[in-house]
Amino acid sequence: MNDNTSKNSIFIGRGVTFEGSIKAPNQARIDGQVQGELEAQDVFIGPTGSVSGNTTANLVDVHGQINQNVVSRELLIIRSTGKVSGSLQYGDIQIERGGQFLGDMNLV
Repeated sequence: MNDNTSKNSIFIGRGVTFEGSIKAPNQARIDGQVQGELEAQDVFIGPTGSVSGNTTANLVDVHGQINQNVVSRELLIIRSTGKVSGSLQYGDIQIERGGQFLGDMNLV
């Protein structure tokens, strides 16, 4: 996140565990662990990040892991190190070689 996007955004750092619901009007960057619901305009899961719970955003960019339901209204990107499992609804999807998806997927 840069200074222009850090307002109304959240950052969960490596080694941090958060349990509960997060609703951020701008971006959410997850390098730690989130157990619960996550909603933001854009969600970025770093290589050490994981989310276990429902995730909803316009853009979801996964280098780490997401488990359970994902709604990515515009674009879901699963990077080569990314793993997504559960029910997926997406506007558009991109999976890099090595990226993993296990579950059901449907267009939004």
